Amino acid sequence: MTVRKILRMGDPFLLQPAAVVSNFDTPQLHQLVQDLFDTMQAANGAGIAAPQIGEGFRVVVFGFETNARYPNRPPVPTTVLINPVIEPLSDVTDEDWEGCLSVPGLRGKVPRYTHIRYCGCDQFGVAFEREVRDFHARVVQHECDHLDGVLFPMRVRDMTQFGYLDELLATKRISTSIPEE
Repeated sequence: MTVRKILRMGDPFLLQPAAVVSNFDTPQLHQLVQDLFDTMQAANGAGIAAPQIGEGFRVVVFGFETNARYPNRPPVPTTVLINPVIEPLSDVTDEDWEGCLSVPGLRGKVPRYTHIRYCGCDQFGVAFEREVRDFHARVVQHECDHLDGVLFPMRVRDMTQFGYLDELLATKRISTSIPEE
C-alpha cells in the first residue's frame, strides 16, 4: 500500500492540464492506479485524480459502496477512468455542496450537469462508456476537472455559498454529510 501526498490548492501543478495516456497495461500505470486507490481510501475520499498526487496524466479513480461521509448518497461503482470524455445529455444543472481533498476544510456550492455520458479506458486500455445521473455524474465531473487544471472553487458562482466547513456547520448552512470529493 502506497499512500501519496495530496497536493493542495496553491500548488501550481494542480493548475496544469494533464497529458493523455498512450501506454496501457504497464507496471507504471498499474502502480499509479494502485497509489490513487490507496491514497483515496486513506483520505476517505469518493475520488481522486492523478494530478492531485503530482502525476500529470489523465487518470482518475472513484467509487464507494458505503462511506460515512456520504450516508445519504447511493453507491458509485469503483472505476478507473483514463483519458475521459464527458458529454452532457441535458442542459439541466444542479448546485450542490462540494469539497476536495486538495482544498481541505473548505466547501462551496458548485453547479454540475445532472445527466452525462462519460467514456474512456481502464488501465488495460479497454474502452467503456456509462450514462449516469446526479451524484455519480457530479463525482465524475469534479474528478475530470482536475485533469484540466480546474479546482472546484473556480466553479463556485456565488461566493456567499463558499466557506470553511466548521463555520458552515456552526451556522447550520450545511449538514455533516458534505463530501470531501
